[in-house]
Amino acid sequence: MTRPVPARLAAAALGVALLAASSVPAPAPPAVRAVTETHFGMTVTDPYRYFENPKDPGLATYFKTQNAYTRQVLDALPGRSALGKRIAELDNVTESVNDVQPVGGTYFYQKRAARANTTRLYARAIAGGPERVVFDPDRFARSANEHYTIDYYSPSLDGRYVAVGISEGGSEKTVLHVVEARNGRLLRDVIERAIYNPPSWRDDSRSFFYFRTPKAPPNQPQSERDTKGVARLHVLGRPPERDPAVFGYGVSSRIPFAPEDAGFVNVSPRTRWATAAVVHGVQNEIALYVAPAASVTGPNAPWRKIAGFADDVTTGDAVGDMLYLSTHKGAPHHRVVVLDMRTGTLAKARVAVPESTRVVEELALAGDGLYLRDLDAGLSKLRRLAVDRDGSPGAITEVELPFAGAIGSTSTDPMVPGITFALQSWTESPRWYRTGANIALTDTGLRQKSSVDYSGITSQEVLATSADGTKVPLSIVMRKDAQLDGARPTWLDGYGAYGIVIRPSFSTTRLAWLERGAIYAECHPRGGGEYGEDWHFGAHIATKGRTVDDFIGCAHYLIDNHYTSSAKLAGSGTSAGGVTIGNAIVQHPELWAAALDVVGDTNPVRDEFAEGGPANIPEFGTIANKVGWDALYGTDPYVHVKDGVAYPAVLAVTGANDPRVAPWIVGKFAARLQAATSSGKPVLLRVDYDAGHGYLGSSRAQAQALTTDEFSFLFWQLGDPAFASAPAPASSP
Repeated sequence: MTRPVPARLAAAALGVALLAASSVPAPAPPAVRAVTETHFGMTVTDPYRYFENPKDPGLATYFKTQNAYTRQVLDALPGRSALGKRIAELDNVTESVNDVQPVGGTYFYQKRAARANTTRLYARAIAGGPERVVFDPDRFARSANEHYTIDYYSPSLDGRYVAVGISEGGSEKTVLHVVEARNGRLLRDVIERAIYNPPSWRDDSRSFFYFRTPKAPPNQPQSERDTKGVARLHVLGRPPERDPAVFGYGVSSRIPFAPEDAGFVNVSPRTRWATAAVVHGVQNEIALYVAPAASVTGPNAPWRKIAGFADDVTTGDAVGDMLYLSTHKGAPHHRVVVLDMRTGTLAKARVAVPESTRVVEELALAGDGLYLRDLDAGLSKLRRLAVDRDGSPGAITEVELPFAGAIGSTSTDPMVPGITFALQSWTESPRWYRTGANIALTDTGLRQKSSVDYSGITSQEVLATSADGTKVPLSIVMRKDAQLDGARPTWLDGYGAYGIVIRPSFSTTRLAWLERGAIYAECHPRGGGEYGEDWHFGAHIATKGRTVDDFIGCAHYLIDNHYTSSAKLAGSGTSAGGVTIGNAIVQHPELWAAALDVVGDTNPVRDEFAEGGPANIPEFGTIANKVGWDALYGTDPYVHVKDGVAYPAVLAVTGANDPRVAPWIVGKFAARLQAATSSGKPVLLRVDYDAGHGYLGSSRAQAQALTTDEFSFLFWQLGDPAFASAPAPASSP
């Protein structure tokens, strides 16, 4: 769905009109235009299938009127204004520093300074000194109502140029620009549809490999957008139309590519070889090829296959003629193997780092070796595998961390010793550290310790019990003086997909929730990667329902151990977590007082017909076969909503530019709940017409507004006295 300016203005005008009225009823329900289909002997009726057409005026009207009504209800909450000021106060003093990349003697990094609304690209000497702005994406904004986001960036090896991908309004429709690092001057090189990964610069620092999708023809189906992409070679100053394809869809008959596959080429100054990865949708496992880097100049590069999808390789780094790979083939926690790219095969690879109780999450090549980011009982660990100049493996050394927490981002320069990484916990703010050649840690000073006081907050790591007896990790964050009397407003969040690990994270704005005596909890269900690939594939396609069972088990733990009660419990899920919270609402409505569905995938049987949807088939299945249909139907919240059930209060959130979970998916679920619920509790739909996938790509002001709405809605529904006196809406949608 695109972001039409007239629609945004119309929605704003309608919101003003509603707020000016003394008593305004909820919008009329959307029309039902039922579509009935039969799949593998099962008949399903979809009352709002027409929502899937972004051009249908019924969808536009529903979104506009619902968003205006939501604004009327939320803005009328008596505690919202004060809460919004508190959230802004906590957030505005906070700077964020992300995506730090050392290049030679310089740090490049994305930073949103305290009180700044958007993120910029900065540079600073590693040795210290003043920072400078390299690139401000809002230089492209045509008005105060627009904002742009840096999707990725990649400095050239000499640090002279930076390739920067930007997109508007959280759309992730990336346009690649090249900027001179010393003065911020834009070059004439502009490449549209250069999505997903940052470019990989060649040794000359004047050319790079990048991934690009073809221009969409008119009336292209949503599901075919951003498909059939190829990796190309760009030389500065050359028109991108002349950039040769070197790897990807349709480039070589020897290398199979599905339309939704992506192909990425990578080169490094530490090796004469180029590597190329085939990425199959959201699948973590890749197919990997190598070729002499000098030969990768066109479609006839002599790529040699090293690993297929069935080899369970997830990442790799090359040093000299040696290729290090992380694989979970027969090793759910991963092991690292090494082979010679000249003649070696994966079958004859040597084990460089054997599997252990730790989960190997990432490899990062530096000048002094290969750094391994591990996960151990939910916490991050770091170690270095020494690597000789010829690429041979050496000793493994542990890196001592300053506190127990989570490493969410790392970066290395393959020519310079040491690793740069960010470390944080539920109660410790993020700091960026760097190791030297002796692996001793120093604070880079890139991000200061937060001034937000968390001294009164504590965290716990416990195990809940799922329906089949599996023990499920549960993180609980609350005030140190909180009484376990069963009366604490409690917010349980859950994700559980793609093998993604939800790590301990510090949030200044979360304090506005906690300081009022409320509890925040994070369930780590199967489908995630907290215990490696066994945990991931423990809730995958046919077994996806275990993610929901684990989430329900965590809810029962909080109730049974007197943290809260069902009258004070709220649940939430974001993106793929829509499967989690959507099914929790539908299967166990009695457990929840309220729920947040944030850009949630709550209609999985239709997901593969949405933009980006086919990429999810490896994770959730396809309706084209019975196994996939049964799995998707069984975990589709939308199709299981029943009329006359007392569902909890729900705030559904979407962004009009979301390319990952189509806005109509969220809209259909909200409309179905509104029509079905008998509880009298509100089901509200919030639409941001200048946003994409939730907080991703949003400005500071947008993030603060969304956080304020989420907290206010939950405090209202969980009975916080400052919000409970709000006048009831004229009628519930």
